[in-house]
Amino acid sequence: MKLPATLRALQYRNFQLFFGGQLISLIGTWMQNVAQAWLVYRLTKSSVLLGGIGFAGQIPVFLLSPAGGIVADRYSRRAVVIGTQSASMLLAFALAFLTLGGTVQIWHIFVLSAALGVVNSFDIPARQAFIVEMVGRTDLMNAIALNSSMFNASRVVGPAIAGILVATIGEGWCFFANGVSYIAVIAGLALMSVAPRKYVSPDGSPIAHIIEGFRFVVKNPPVHALLMLLGVVSLTAMPYAVLMPIFADDILHGGAAALGWLMGATGVGALAGALLLASREDLKGLSIWVATSAVGFGCGLMAFAFSRNYALSLVLLAPVGFAMMIEMGSSNTLIQSMVPDRLRGRVMSVYSMMFMGMAPIGSLLAGWAADRLGAPMTVAVGGLICVAAAAVFWSFLPKIRVHARRLIVAQQMAGGDPPAEMLGGSVAIESEETNAS
Repeated sequence: MKLPATLRALQYRNFQLFFGGQLISLIGTWMQNVAQAWLVYRLTKSSVLLGGIGFAGQIPVFLLSPAGGIVADRYSRRAVVIGTQSASMLLAFALAFLTLGGTVQIWHIFVLSAALGVVNSFDIPARQAFIVEMVGRTDLMNAIALNSSMFNASRVVGPAIAGILVATIGEGWCFFANGVSYIAVIAGLALMSVAPRKYVSPDGSPIAHIIEGFRFVVKNPPVHALLMLLGVVSLTAMPYAVLMPIFADDILHGGAAALGWLMGATGVGALAGALLLASREDLKGLSIWVATSAVGFGCGLMAFAFSRNYALSLVLLAPVGFAMMIEMGSSNTLIQSMVPDRLRGRVMSVYSMMFMGMAPIGSLLAGWAADRLGAPMTVAVGGLICVAAAAVFWSFLPKIRVHARRLIVAQQMAGGDPPAEMLGGSVAIESEETNAS
């Protein structure tokens, strides 16, 4: 049976296994994220410590992702992901046992969050680079979008379940459920049949290999422009999620259940954005989507920041999630379409640094700012900076499109795509350039 265009990457058995396992695991991950944020706020009532936990959990990604990129390019990406997912499972169980045993302290959460950040610094580059091995270049854009839709479908279900469980039986069972959920993704990875891949020769120092990845990013304006915008958005706008317990409890007066529904509302919008991306079959207009979605993300956050009505806040968070997903997913697709496979792990490690690595600094700053300016003003300022960054990116678009077209065509030729598809990619980018002039 022929699958709809939106689901075409699911024709590959390996991606089916990955998709099913990750969907279950990510529901558990979102349950843990919401439950952990609530646990920290319940124990401390401190916006600074909420930001501090976010910093501890994500700063290792910024510091160690280049090393993760080398590992992803030198070794089996599937083996790396199996190892990182197993380590994440053990950390989830550790937090569950501490919480259920009634002995959890704030420093335990800091340590376990930092340890998970170290694991993620190796997991994210390997997992992002592994997608092309499951589906090939032809359906890479669809696979990235479906991967994002899976992430955001779990973002709808996980927080809602967590909100109910936290309010009824406590945070510890959310952590335990997350630990169990990793079994699904590990089993799926183990059942895959992956073709042998030529790995990067270990000749040369690790520093030289890291520099090679950074050099590709710096010398290619479309890549570093996308990454710079992503970094600014992650630094200033994404930390709104860290402050969500304050909105749920102190501003909207809804407690843990409201926190789950607020996070779920963002997930609904993000899921819609991911499915829209999955329905696309070429790259035409995608850079415009990056810029406009960043503007929409910032404007949505400013509107949410000043809402004092629970129902209105839920409604506003859906377009926030939609715009966030379009910006992140479009950037990921364009970057992966421009990078050669031998550098994929290292370039995606830079993507990880900008996407997740800047977020901890933003979380720390957001917690500090919220303590002085209040959570609403902090979120509103972040949204305003996001809009300004999008305007700067937009001003550079005419200069970077020609270079982007050349990179994409070069990678299509290297991947062995048929001439018609190479022409389609070239025409798509060229058409976008013409339309904007």
